[in-house]
Amino acid sequence: MNQYVIHGGRPLRGRVDISGAKNAAVAILPATLLVEGVCRIENVPDISDVRLWLSILQTLGARIRRTGETELEIDTTEIARIAPPYELMRKMRASYYLVGAMLGRFGWAEAGMPGGCDFGERPIDQHIRGFRALGAKINVANGVIHAYTENGIQHGHVYFDKRTVGATINVMIAAARAPGQTIIENANMEPHIVDVANFLNSMGADIRGAGTSIIKIRGRKLHGGFYSIIPDQIEAGTFLAAVAAAGGDVIINNIIPKHLECITSKFAEIGVEITEGDEYLHVVRDPAKPLSPTHVTALPYPGYPTDMQPQIASCLCLASGTSILTDGVYDNRFRYVDELRRMGADITVDGKTAVIRSVPELTGAPISACDLRAGVAMVIAGLSAKGRTEIDNIEHIERGYQDFVAKLRRLGADITVRELPPDEVKAIG
Repeated sequence: MNQYVIHGGRPLRGRVDISGAKNAAVAILPATLLVEGVCRIENVPDISDVRLWLSILQTLGARIRRTGETELEIDTTEIARIAPPYELMRKMRASYYLVGAMLGRFGWAEAGMPGGCDFGERPIDQHIRGFRALGAKINVANGVIHAYTENGIQHGHVYFDKRTVGATINVMIAAARAPGQTIIENANMEPHIVDVANFLNSMGADIRGAGTSIIKIRGRKLHGGFYSIIPDQIEAGTFLAAVAAAGGDVIINNIIPKHLECITSKFAEIGVEITEGDEYLHVVRDPAKPLSPTHVTALPYPGYPTDMQPQIASCLCLASGTSILTDGVYDNRFRYVDELRRMGADITVDGKTAVIRSVPELTGAPISACDLRAGVAMVIAGLSAKGRTEIDNIEHIERGYQDFVAKLRRLGADITVRELPPDEVKAIG
């Protein structure tokens, strides 16, 4: 077991390149199961969630070849209609995408329920609603999703009771080869939903309206092709938050500025100087000047992202006043608050809302990453804190951030990875 060790109080300076979008990659990789031919995909982030998906695809018979540092060739033409290993699926928070992909390819699927981050249940009721509208019969038993059809997935009309990223993508994947026209209403509009649709279209699909609340899909047989995954909006926002907390002068490269507007507007509001270029942000924050308090509500895109909620919380601990932070997407995403309190934060949580009162400074302490985004929020707090911060359970962070420590070190952060001796591992466990 490893941990991060951070000595805070050092402003960040330099340039950082953003990797491919994690949330797009974990949907695009299972979607390759629909393609009979070779998918050539670039800008694939080298993170543990991607490596898990590659292992799962290989157990199904996919042929995978790495052609560059971030480039893959995936051929799923000869995949088998078998259930993947449960021990792999239970580690994956996006495991349900395999159900949509296998239903679309075979009219049958079996996959473990979502695992990964633990910030509350990730319900699949909207996924089931969508699959049933396409003619599938669904049963969930003993942590496994079983799905089958009489004659393959059919076209249908899907209306979601509430907007959901995962179900929007999953139904879109399942319907990509279904005969006739499928309509999805009340769809989510996140950039990575558009990216998955663009990937499928580049392989021959006919998907229109992704990025709006109504998506129309005309099923087609898919062929091989080339695609490049978009830059990671949340990784870019995380480095923006790191500069906001620690101070400094950083250029964030390889981004799509429009995807970041919902994030940059809030950070500009709290006092961060942000200059936007064609494919970069220039971020400046004088650590001698306090941040301003604000109210933030995390909502589906184009609202402020729930995946950026913990990061801005770490920054608002240092704002000169009281801030209100509400998560309108998940019910239990403030578990990390106890860790910030260990560092001296003054935060009160009431249901889906946190009240954050300013403190003069955060102080380094032994803390833990309880999920992916909370984990990087702990890193951000440690970068701004006085003294030494030790962060355990860093495997959560490595699920979604490529070369995170190396990128921070190149910006001047004092952060290292420490291998814990067995006696310390036992004490933590």
